[in-house]
Amino acid sequence: MVNVFFGSIKGHEKEVMGLNFKNPVGLAAGFDKDAKLYNELASFGFGFIEVGTLTPKPQAGNPKPRLFRLVEDESVINRMGFNNGGLDEAVLRLMKRKTDLIIGGNIGKNKVTPNEEALNDYLLGVEALHPVVDYFVVNVSSPNTPNLRELQEKEPLTKLLKAVQEKNNALGKKPLLLKIAPDLTEGQLDDIIDIINSLELDGIVATNTTISRDGLRTPASKVETIGAGGLSGKVLRERSTEVIAYLRSRLKSSIAIIAVGGIFTGEDAKEKLYAGADLIQVWTGFLYEGPAMVRRMLRNL
Repeated sequence: MVNVFFGSIKGHEKEVMGLNFKNPVGLAAGFDKDAKLYNELASFGFGFIEVGTLTPKPQAGNPKPRLFRLVEDESVINRMGFNNGGLDEAVLRLMKRKTDLIIGGNIGKNKVTPNEEALNDYLLGVEALHPVVDYFVVNVSSPNTPNLRELQEKEPLTKLLKAVQEKNNALGKKPLLLKIAPDLTEGQLDDIIDIINSLELDGIVATNTTISRDGLRTPASKVETIGAGGLSGKVLRERSTEVIAYLRSRLKSSIAIIAVGGIFTGEDAKEKLYAGADLIQVWTGFLYEGPAMVRRMLRNL
């Protein structure tokens, strides 16, 4: 058996949000949902890894099958539904961290928690993960938890982020970011920009998966058979970059942007960085390109 080490290439260190990243290429949330693999995944060359989305209570997620490859489009549809073993189990695993990589914690609400009570789930996430992660991402943009995206509206989002920020600051401030959908209108984006600027949040992750099916080469009959879910991959690259450029032109310069959406190559990464991103994350690209992807990308950068 041959052991292969896909270590990171030197010379790509970057300081963002007061954290020192070994390189700007991270693994997005949704891959290591339960913080089971982050120590092993660190050897593939990532500069940081985001675990989750984690919810206070364990939940099975949506019925299987719930992950579908659209090979013609190098894209994926998923309707996982925040399947995870809950905060307590993840915290125990994160306490056994062997890697010195930056680890982010992506937090969400349980499916059974009504939106009116969602705040408590996010506060529990911050409290439980605070000792074992380096930054937080508030996920209100997954299309696979009923009504979750309603929390992106200005009034509930302001209330949620302010309370989470206060809890985080009380525990000892760690970078706090918001993850948004690519399907927001310009007006909704403006509202989110106003909130983030006024609260002086540390950053934003753009973007999550899309509910749109525009631009696919995969036959419509196959897409219809698959059904609901968030679409990610190459088909999302252009829209993600548009959102990043829009955010960068209006956010305070101190607020970081983590780009995710359609990043497969070093050229894709450059596009996001030139649009204004500080860091990038991969997910679908990693599924298609394989574990050597990160080193290839860093050489290109």
